[in-house]
Parts: sequence; structure tokens; C-alpha cells
Amino acid sequence: MKQTFYLIFIIMAIVAIAGCTSQDTTLNDSDTGKSTLENSTSVNSSNPSDSHYEVSGYCYHVVDGDTIDVEGVGRIRLVGVNTPERGEPGYTSATDFVKSMVEGKTVYLDIDDAKHYDKYGRTLAVVYIDDKNLNQELLENGYAEVMYIPPSEFYPYSWT
Repeated sequence: MKQTFYLIFIIMAIVAIAGCTSQDTTLNDSDTGKSTLENSTSVNSSNPSDSHYEVSGYCYHVVDGDTIDVEGVGRIRLVGVNTPERGEPGYTSATDFVKSMVEGKTVYLDIDDAKHYDKYGRTLAVVYIDDKNLNQELLENGYAEVMYIPPSEFYPYSWT
């Protein structure tokens, strides 16, 4: 009986100590468990209109019309829009449009607070370049269709 008591006490002490020393300060998305905005670059505060952007970074690669890679942030899925996939009509023009807008430039990201990641682990965000909402530009120029998947802090129907 005494041994059981000591064993339970030791296990409880280990659990308590482990709980006290864990310092996970990242936000997690319940679908992916990935940490939010790891190694993100803070926004340059010299731009007064960027107060609603959470992070910025250099866009070094455009995957397709609705997915880009941003240094220090990772793969970004433009929230609220859907462009044609490889092999579908419009794929090349949508991809080329996004390349002309952001590739090789610093972009500003407004991360979706309601859902940080999609099912593929891409960060969901509105991408801004030169104070323009790229997601909205894709819709207005006919390169994308609205794709609203709740929960989302953004309502893309307001961009059309």
C-alpha cells in the first residue's frame, strides 16, 4: 500500500513539473497542429496604412494563382478565392497575374484569425501588395472565383 502511494505521488510530481516547465507560446490550429507564423517577419512600421497586417515577407515563389511562398512565413493560400488548377483553362493567366503582382517583392499578410491553416497546412491569408488586396484583384480581374469556407474572418463576397 505504501509503495502504491509513493508511486502515485512520484507520477503526479512528474506530471506537475512537466506542466510547469512547458512554455509553448505558439498558436495552434486544431486541424493541423502546426504553430502559427513561425519565424514570421514583422511588418515595417514606416508604412502607416499597414496596421492590420500581421506579418510581411519576401515572395520568392508563386506556386499557382492562389498559392505563394513567402520567406520567413511559408506557403500561403490566398483565402476566399479559387483559381484554376494546372491543366484547367485560365491556370496560366491566373498564375502569371499573381507572379507579375508579387514575385520578388515584399508582401503583407493578414492571416485569417478564424482559421489559420487549410487542410494542406498552408497559412490562410489576404495578401497585400502596394496597398492592394491581391485576393480581391484576382476576383475583379476574372482570374478567380469566390471560395468562402467558414469559419473565416473574411467574407470574399464583399470583394466583388
